[in-house]
Amino acid sequence: MEFLNRYIDLPLLRGGSAAMRLWHKQTGLSPQTLSPSWSLIVVLALMAASGLLLNGPLYAFAIGTLFMLSVPSLRFLMPGRMGRNYDIRSYQALAATATRKRESEWATRLTVLLTAVIFPFCVYAGDEAAGTFLLGASLWFVLTAPVKMYLDAAEPPPPDAGGKQVWLKQAVTTA
Repeated sequence: MEFLNRYIDLPLLRGGSAAMRLWHKQTGLSPQTLSPSWSLIVVLALMAASGLLLNGPLYAFAIGTLFMLSVPSLRFLMPGRMGRNYDIRSYQALAATATRKRESEWATRLTVLLTAVIFPFCVYAGDEAAGTFLLGASLWFVLTAPVKMYLDAAEPPPPDAGGKQVWLKQAVTTA
């Protein structure tokens, strides 16, 4: 267990934290928007790939399926859905949730990661179209499920300078 924690889980958690820090620094958006944005990028890439590999009714089915997979991310990223900017209160809530998930869901994270490694090799179908569709589904799972699990459990970055000012104001008022 120590090997899995030290050499697999912790580096992936640190990578998720670094990705959220870079995302927040570059875009100024909340780190919560990274996972849905990544999911939409994966769906768009799979839509482009299905346009190259599929045609006819199977292409329409694949596009419909990918659109349905993108609806939760689109709903989350809609303007007004994120109630407030990323401030110290949002940071504290995200940090508390990440700590809880980091401590209680480590076995689930590793199971999803192992499944993501094995899943693409297990998607054989006798039909070429079904095999292509299953390969796309496994790619979607491999590229989104572990990323979401590790981003949810990674330590979020502190807010930018505006959040620090809020932190200072909060410290002064409580003192």
